[in-house]
Amino acid sequence: MKKEDLPQDTGALEKFTREVCYVKNEDGKYETALSKGWEVKKLALDSAWEDVNARVEEARQAVIRGEKSPIYYFMELRLMDLPVLSGYTGIFSFFIKRHLKPAVFKKLSERKLEKYARAFDITVDSLKNFKG
Repeated sequence: MKKEDLPQDTGALEKFTREVCYVKNEDGKYETALSKGWEVKKLALDSAWEDVNARVEEARQAVIRGEKSPIYYFMELRLMDLPVLSGYTGIFSFFIKRHLKPAVFKKLSERKLEKYARAFDITVDSLKNFKG
């Protein structure tokens, strides 16, 4: 791609980062240039964020219906899965999976709730009292 053909489309990450691309200069030699973004990449990122937002909303609804504990919602909100949350809390994944059940969540100790709250960067009260 020639340097003058390098896309400079605006995107969601435009204010935070730029992408380094290899382009040909006037002499036909390769050099690096910065791109603000590509329309195709923007559409892909927008689609991915729509999926993330849908999963977060689905998790919120599951908490409202009483099917899942607030841990499930905050895990989705913070883009975590069981192994990642396990790494942050030091709690084994199979225990976290149990803690996703509302009845088990209600019986958790303050110490465990603090670990979760710290991992989600929220207060213990916010975690305990989250109703969706």
